[in-house]
Amino acid sequence: MATATQHAADDTEKNNAVIEKYEIPEPEPFISFAALKDRIRHHYEMASDYYYSLWGEHIHHGYFLTPEDTKEKAQLQLIELLLERSALPKGSKVLDVGCGIGGTSRFLAKNHDCAVTGVTISGRQVEIAKKITLEAGGSEPSEGNQTSTLGSGSVRFVELDAEKMGVFFTSAPNEEKFDCVWISEAMSHLPNKALFFENAHLLLKDGGKLVVADWFKNEGLSEKEFKDDISPIEDGMLLPPLCTQADYVNFAKAAGLKVFTEPFDISKQVSKTWDISWALIQNPSLWAFAVSQGRDGLAFMQAFRAMRRGFANGSFRYAVMAYQK
Repeated sequence: MATATQHAADDTEKNNAVIEKYEIPEPEPFISFAALKDRIRHHYEMASDYYYSLWGEHIHHGYFLTPEDTKEKAQLQLIELLLERSALPKGSKVLDVGCGIGGTSRFLAKNHDCAVTGVTISGRQVEIAKKITLEAGGSEPSEGNQTSTLGSGSVRFVELDAEKMGVFFTSAPNEEKFDCVWISEAMSHLPNKALFFENAHLLLKDGGKLVVADWFKNEGLSEKEFKDDISPIEDGMLLPPLCTQADYVNFAKAAGLKVFTEPFDISKQVSKTWDISWALIQNPSLWAFAVSQGRDGLAFMQAFRAMRRGFANGSFRYAVMAYQK
């Protein structure tokens, strides 16, 4: 009778056989940030349904505290960690930037009584977010008001380029201020990160919090470490140059924000996310879909391996932090 170890080895061999059929594409030469943004929008328009089917409503890392933690529990633990590190009061008015299909927005509304506006560059993600909200018991938005009540809170979803949020929310009739700007694993996609911090400062009420979870490159990487680990991640995940954790602190201070909690590195506790993700994508139909999307689709799938290697080598990092106006 085959042992569990033998089954695992057989599965690994099958997975590698699927992967090795496809050549790892060389990083695509940088053209412009506008072109990169178009590729990001296209990626989420095409892939968000797959994300939902494979990963659930929370499309972000899990914070694994015990070996028994499921990915679903770990994902919620990451949100709870951000709430703890930011000391965000219940009932806050929150702008969830890069909200994806709305998992965090709904959690903050239902479990923390927040009034949440989620913004994403993808119209398809807005559609999915609204659908899941209704299935979760949210009220039907009206034609003149796109807000859904959910528990003691509320959510609404807006298709918006995050780099335009400062203008959008300060222009009549949309002029708004927030108790919190929340951004989880989305700032790494933004070409102009300094502008994001300036916009966050603009949109926060006095005393408001900027809550951040994101991916980073480690300090002082060699040229080989960058080429082996970081370059494939930037290319496959459609990222402009990754920053270090210290870079975010400097951007925040330059924008007039104070450090509320210093960067808290949880790389070890979230790295299991990519072991699970790697197992989830070992499906020939997914690789066929990736191939149909051209080199970006294939580079995205191959970047999962670089993510695992980067976490293992310490060249790729993950941290949470909070700032205050």
